[in-house]
Amino acid sequence: MFKINDNYLKLPGSYLFSTIAKKVAAFEKANPDKKIIRLGIGDVTLPLAPAVITALHTAVDEMGGKNSFKGYAPDQGYEFLRRAIIDNDFKTRGVELDLDEVFVSDGSKSDAANIGDIFSVDNKIGVCDPVYPVYVDSNAMSGRAGSYVAETERWDNLIYMPCKEENGFAPEFPQEVPDIIYLCFPNNPTGSTIKKDQLQEWVDFANKNKSVIIYDAAYEAYISEADVPHSIYECEGAKTCAIEMRSFSKNAGFTGTRLAYTIVPKDLLCGGVSVNGLWARRHGTKFNGAPYIIQKAGEAVYSEEGKKQTAEQVAYYMKNAKLIREGLAEAGYSVSGGINAPYIWLKTPNNMTSWEFFDHLLEKANVVGTPGSGFGPNGEGYFRLTAFGSYENTVAALDRIKKL
Repeated sequence: MFKINDNYLKLPGSYLFSTIAKKVAAFEKANPDKKIIRLGIGDVTLPLAPAVITALHTAVDEMGGKNSFKGYAPDQGYEFLRRAIIDNDFKTRGVELDLDEVFVSDGSKSDAANIGDIFSVDNKIGVCDPVYPVYVDSNAMSGRAGSYVAETERWDNLIYMPCKEENGFAPEFPQEVPDIIYLCFPNNPTGSTIKKDQLQEWVDFANKNKSVIIYDAAYEAYISEADVPHSIYECEGAKTCAIEMRSFSKNAGFTGTRLAYTIVPKDLLCGGVSVNGLWARRHGTKFNGAPYIIQKAGEAVYSEEGKKQTAEQVAYYMKNAKLIREGLAEAGYSVSGGINAPYIWLKTPNNMTSWEFFDHLLEKANVVGTPGSGFGPNGEGYFRLTAFGSYENTVAALDRIKKL
């Protein structure tokens, strides 16, 4: 008889956002007259930039041409997109990369979950707490997390790095050294950032201990402060210890079209073995490439018009973030984030648990957010709101919350 991977049977409950969706669906069914405003899931709401739409149409027309049809994409992505990525995202910040260090994919969520394929299950994993759930769940599915302990709401084989208000929601170096360290800045869910000298300390820590950093820079386009790094490769020595992931979902609204990339430097070695080569083998074996039309759309993001239009979209969402942050602060809430990231992290009022505040907000204000406890034990007592809604809905949601 076939057997199930036991690691999946150890997963507690259901996925955070699936639970939210079920709760909201049940409420809507019971209250069909209520208008729900969703500020929970980090999905964009503005349409794709005009330059991107034009590139999509042009690419579709090319696909219909007798001599220009495109089949499977190159394993690592088309050179035109990888070259645009290097020139615009890295050279402009003083970072030199080779084409074969860039791996185009259909999403950073997939890459963040799949990167573990090339690492032994014996590696010790360090994660921030609170944390983007994919980092934890994907390692639990692979067997690295050990067993889930309900009493502590933690996996017994993970190294948790608490991110608390007193340390600016940034992690401190753990006493037990992880082999693989997950960092996300600007952070999801807290919206926090660290300065370049702080990130340099993590690079130095990783190199000293022969650890590898998985660096999620999905929200770098939202950075507004000059001393906050956009890439870990701005730090000296990062190419020997870090893998960086970027997404087109948040900086250009590609949540429905799917495009991302991962940087794996050739200088990153383990026992003399090239991690770049291993990821290239995995990528070519288990992935057939992002579609040509989507990669052409990605290239258009880096055109002069594309850069201008996507920057305007980012500014639109950050206007929402400022509105939420300042409005909640005026209403007496303790808030952070919303300056270098489209997420606002707030303390729940009146000692409510995260899920109690979720229910309260849904039932009394008809607004959906995300319970902080869904991101880890140190997220309890906190709540995440996103700035990805329309400006009109953001204004309405804030007005409803203020009236509670």
